[in-house]
Amino acid sequence: MRRLVLLLPFALLGFASAGAQGTAQTPTASAHALAIRITAPSGGSTSVEVSSPPNPAPAVGGGFAYPADGSVLTAQSTTASVTTTVLRNAAAKAQAVVTGLSLFGGEITADGVTASASAGTGPSGAGGNPNGSGVTNLKVAGQPVTGGRALGDWGQLVVGGQSVDSSAPTGTRGYRGSVIELDVRLTADHAGLPAGSEIQVGVVDVAVQTAPPAPEVTTTGQTDTTPTIAETPSPGDSPQDRTSKQSGKAKPQPLHVQPKLTAGRYVFPVYGPSSYIDTFGAFRADVSYHHGDDIFGQLGQPLVACADGTLFSIGWNKVGGNRLWLLDQQGNQFYYAHLSAFAAGATNGARVKAGQVIGFMGDTGDAEGTPAHLHFEVHPVSLLYLGYDGAVDPTPYLDAWSHQQDLAFPVGVGWAPLVLGPGMPEPGAILLGMTDISTADGLDPASLQRALAPLRRSALMQTLVPTTVAPTSDLGRG
Repeated sequence: MRRLVLLLPFALLGFASAGAQGTAQTPTASAHALAIRITAPSGGSTSVEVSSPPNPAPAVGGGFAYPADGSVLTAQSTTASVTTTVLRNAAAKAQAVVTGLSLFGGEITADGVTASASAGTGPSGAGGNPNGSGVTNLKVAGQPVTGGRALGDWGQLVVGGQSVDSSAPTGTRGYRGSVIELDVRLTADHAGLPAGSEIQVGVVDVAVQTAPPAPEVTTTGQTDTTPTIAETPSPGDSPQDRTSKQSGKAKPQPLHVQPKLTAGRYVFPVYGPSSYIDTFGAFRADVSYHHGDDIFGQLGQPLVACADGTLFSIGWNKVGGNRLWLLDQQGNQFYYAHLSAFAAGATNGARVKAGQVIGFMGDTGDAEGTPAHLHFEVHPVSLLYLGYDGAVDPTPYLDAWSHQQDLAFPVGVGWAPLVLGPGMPEPGAILLGMTDISTADGLDPASLQRALAPLRRSALMQTLVPTTVAPTSDLGRG
């Protein structure tokens, strides 16, 4: 049966593609992103696709309805973005975001659908991940759902579909990762669509491949020659897999590389006075080694996005406490941990600008009882295939980044995260600051200045007021 592909007008605006093809001896990268795709069986065959050269501006669409009455699908907005970089290593990033989604007159709804995928090559091969993908507030027939399920007797819902292909030509390493975040497949006619139709929301694909080995080199003349082939490092050659030949025990080792971050403007992640030293790679009891730097300041001190990008995996876990991740437009990832609270606009999938307040300094997680600080990590896109051990020393970046001079946010906006997880502390609210001028004495001119002086940490902690928080699931890693 032939299939007619219907790419809807506004969905077209939410589609972009990019590819970067190196020369014969360089790695390659490609990325594609599509916000909405609807296919239906038909006697004809048409394929319509909107594409762009490498690293186009994000494609953004407005409100959308199909058909005109919106009986099949409506969306408030669609966005697709891609980036590819090919230098010594290759990197690819793709993301598609749909907000305010409603299918079949409200039978299936979601506040947001985000499909995201990153890939990169490095010394030991190629890899990637779908970090940042997810569906917010998904409901079927008005009831919250977290995964795929049958849709009555007329269809099937698939959530978070992913595929990985590591095949590559001889002598190279490859990685192709695909995400279809929301997929509705009709097994019977429904709401005007025939059986065999399919609705896909949030479709991304990234692919990278290492450079091929150098060709054989031969010379003419009296001297015998031996063909030379460039070696492709094996996984055991990667820095985190290097072991002591004396001990024979595999132990992850910190990386000593500084990939260039080129997504645009970067700023220091803490607003106001702070201090830090290079502790990357230091021993830690609960992890193989310290994957970042600790930036010390005051409880409740504003933390800002270090780059333009997207927030994801906002929540709580045992080690990081209140923590979040930031994905920049190049695909690099930044980890913020031990927050006392999140800013009002810090939600999964939120787009932020460099210097925008996203949280507040604290000592949650395994930092409880220590001086308030931010644990900050840098995970370049070219090293994401190494997993958590793809972190690099953030100190040179922190030394170079400018400090935010002004903030535009209501003072004191922040709350304890709406997250409950295994082992999470009892719910509570976090007071970011207060001033009690009732202690001032009009007969003592200096008393008002004393009343307005900042509270000591011990006094501030005594002002915490219990509250109630709604449970939700923990996202991401620590």
